[in-house]
Amino acid sequence: MASDDRPAGFLSRWSRRKVDAREGRVLEEPAQIPAPALASVPVQAVVSSPEAQPLPSDTQEAPLPRPTMADAQKLTAESDFSGFMASDVTPDVKNAAVKKLFTDPHFNVMDGMDVYIEDYSQPDPLPMAMLRQMVSAKTLSLFDDEPDELPVQSSDPKNTDTPQA
Repeated sequence: MASDDRPAGFLSRWSRRKVDAREGRVLEEPAQIPAPALASVPVQAVVSSPEAQPLPSDTQEAPLPRPTMADAQKLTAESDFSGFMASDVTPDVKNAAVKKLFTDPHFNVMDGMDVYIEDYSQPDPLPMAMLRQMVSAKTLSLFDDEPDELPVQSSDPKNTDTPQA
């Protein structure tokens, strides 16, 4: 058995902590590793060109208003739908925008995987003649078939079906 002073794997540590918690012992917290300091990054690398710097706040665009249901009704296939997928848009407006997007005939093209388009709710029964030939139907006695007609051998000499010579 492993001693407590040796480091163990995750599962044994987890099991030991569960036992300690169940018995009411104080759990030892693992030592936190300090995050690497940002002082190692040279200052010159952080400074960017003047073209990439953001514009002052007075010339920046104001945030767009939240789209409404009327905006969703005005959408076309060429419209930008990204504004309707923001987190602050109500679900009914999002749904209306997605419905409008998928009315485009571009999304109504069969993909060639037509295995799933058949109507499997309608039964396609086997013909009765084929069902009667199946061994499982005979084993389960699903049909009351008449036994094959075998010639009856009679011991009575008066009743013979074959002509005598």
